[in-house]
Amino acid sequence: MSRRHPAHTTLPVEDTIFISLQKTADSLGLEAEQLLKPHGLTGTHYNVLRILRGAEPQGLACRAISERMISHDPDMTRLLDRMEKRGLISRARQTDDRRVIKTRITPAGLALLKSLDQPVRELHKRQFQHLPARRLKTLAQLLEEVRARARE
Repeated sequence: MSRRHPAHTTLPVEDTIFISLQKTADSLGLEAEQLLKPHGLTGTHYNVLRILRGAEPQGLACRAISERMISHDPDMTRLLDRMEKRGLISRARQTDDRRVIKTRITPAGLALLKSLDQPVRELHKRQFQHLPARRLKTLAQLLEEVRARARE
């Protein structure tokens, strides 16, 4: 005799929220990827460029970039290799500590990022325009609380 699963099983609210967050992140991320794709970028490339722009003029070591990424990339070195070949970043061994290789955004990387600033801002505005500012603020606070708890 086969066991049938009820057609409408009720998931615990935490499961429902987790699945909803995953679907929402995927949906929003796909829209961003479509915006970046014509520029030859992925969301990960874009994230690296933003991190490096914020680290100017010192640049960052590979490990520091990894720590600041939105999503973990298991092969950061290869990702940076590809970005360097495109002329978006540069890497140089430090003279004071030869073990450290600093990565910096190039003028070409900065120009590309600057050209995307407004379109990305407009995309995010469209993605959330249906929510009033006070609800967006509440959402941001709730998500931060979840992330803070996850870091503990």
